[in-house]
Amino acid sequence: MVSNYVDLIIMRHHLEGAARYASEVTDIPIINAGDGANQHPSQTMLDLYSIQKTQGKLTDLNITMVGDLKYGRTVHSLLMAMKYFNPTFRFVACEELRMPREYIEFCKKQGIPYEEHSDFSREVIDSSDIIYMTRVQRERFSDIMEYERVKDLYTLRNSMLDTSRNNLRILHPLPRVNEIATDVDDNPKAYYFEQARNGLFARQALICNALGLEVGK
Repeated sequence: MVSNYVDLIIMRHHLEGAARYASEVTDIPIINAGDGANQHPSQTMLDLYSIQKTQGKLTDLNITMVGDLKYGRTVHSLLMAMKYFNPTFRFVACEELRMPREYIEFCKKQGIPYEEHSDFSREVIDSSDIIYMTRVQRERFSDIMEYERVKDLYTLRNSMLDTSRNNLRILHPLPRVNEIATDVDDNPKAYYFEQARNGLFARQALICNALGLEVGK
């Protein structure tokens, strides 16, 4: 019914695979705006754009992902997209929220170097080009006590960046809770607000592409 009235559907759904299924039952374009804990491809496009803008390249970067790596669809999408650019990943999470096995196997199959850590150490921070923070998603937990136990395990504070690389940039898909202290906001290595703005441009480009619109240079 919806496809009778529109030229494009932008779909966010709580079930994994919902957008793919929708694309199989309609002839109009579907843009996946996030399906459960699975993928978030439009976020990945703006993340790639943000990394390119801040690093001047996408290749040969050390990318550290921190926090909710189990349910965080943004890190799942970015990990898969980066397979073309020879990354090295560090996954920092507690046991309950570690990167799912299917994405670990993906790294192995693609020959992508990775390390798993439970400690968000200075060594990890100081060897990173990109730190991608994520919030622990309360809505994914059936047990509220489990959420309360893990929600504040990893918090990035300004003092933790004192000896980090000059090119380091902090990314976050937003909104944040407590995983980035507000004293980080004024650090020139904090890029998450600019990252959010980049989403406007990336998603405009996706919509134009889906509709077959050519935008003048």
